[in-house]
Formats: sequence, structure tokens, C-alpha cells
Amino acid sequence: MSKIEPLPVDDSFDEQQIEAGRILFAQESTFMLGVAGLDQVPETDLPEIAFAGRSNVGKSSLVNALTGRKSLARMSHTPGRTQQINFFDLGKRLMLADMPGYGYARAPLDEIEKWTRLVNAYLKGRPQLKRVFVLIDARHGLKDVDHKVMKMLDGAAVSYQVILTKVDKVKAAQLEKVLEKVHAELARHVAAYPIIRCTSSQKKMGIAELRAEIAELAGL
Repeated sequence: MSKIEPLPVDDSFDEQQIEAGRILFAQESTFMLGVAGLDQVPETDLPEIAFAGRSNVGKSSLVNALTGRKSLARMSHTPGRTQQINFFDLGKRLMLADMPGYGYARAPLDEIEKWTRLVNAYLKGRPQLKRVFVLIDARHGLKDVDHKVMKMLDGAAVSYQVILTKVDKVKAAQLEKVLEKVHAELARHVAAYPIIRCTSSQKKMGIAELRAEIAELAGL
């Protein structure tokens, strides 16, 4: 793989913002509970950030990288196994919601419908939700199921932002093409935040900037 040069994204955070993100994610992070129904969602007035993405896109790895914990969010070798929303408390200052992976081809139709009902209900009933991060594997770019989820988020009037994962696995030229395609697609979606973040959980690329952005969203 060629070395990835500075990425064509907005990383304009100053030292104070980066430090605020570091301090936030240095807080004790604990798994609260996993819910399979809206009636189980914890009641809290803490600001909340949610993570969505296809199965095996690296959601658990990203949550672990942000919090500096190796196993806070469990990683499964069986895509689509976790069909619940997992909630994490970050030092009583922020809630993280790891939404169930979507788009696993072998999932039964009733499981897909259950996922859709749960996620839709959660999105529309969570006023403290500041943003949903939609994770996209940089090696594959947007898939049809990603487009469907983005339309669903538009319909729910929930602000969302694309986070490219595993950028260390692609060459710079390929990453540029993926970024161009994603930018063009985001322009078609009313609830999409225009800035894309590029990350690698393994190499810790973009993690400090994403922490800073989350701290800013949470007003911290």
C-alpha cells in the first residue's frame, strides 16, 4: 500500500478543540445495555451520538478506538449477529449508541423488518441525538443499502455524517475517487452533513479529529 498523504477533508480543529476531544474520551466509558425494543431505551438527558453502518464496516473497532478501549464494543466474526442498539455511557457526559449493522445478505426478511422498525422508532424518539455517523468502508464506497439508510435518515430529519473507515487499506488515488463519489451523493440528501471524516481504527488515523468533532457536537 502506498502512504496516504494528507486527506482532502476539513480537519480544521485547533489544539484546544483536539484537547477537548481527548479529555472527553479519556473519561470512564461503560457499557450500559443493549436494547431490542424502543421501550428498553434508557431515559437520559445526556447528548447522544449514534453509529450506523453495514455489517463488518468497523463500527465496534471505531468505538473502541475513540474510547481507547480494546473491547468496549464487542466485535463479532459473524456479520449481522448483533440485532440491538448498544448504549455506552462516557463519563456521565455523553451517550454513544452503537446501532445494529445493516445490509447483511443472509439476514432473514423478518430480521430486516425488525431492524428497520427499531431504528426508525429510535431515530424519531430521541431528541437528544446530536448526529448519526454513517460508516462506509473506504475499500468499497457506498452500496445500495447505504443509499436506503441515508434516505431513511432524511425522512427522520436526523443529521448524519459519513465516516470512511479502513482508509489505511486503500491507496490515495482510490480514496480520492471514493471521496468524490460520496461528496456528490451527499449533495442530494437534505439531512447529510457535507464534511466527510476519514479514519483508520488500526492506525488511529482521524481519531483525534473525530473526538474533537463529537466534543463540539456535545457542547463540551
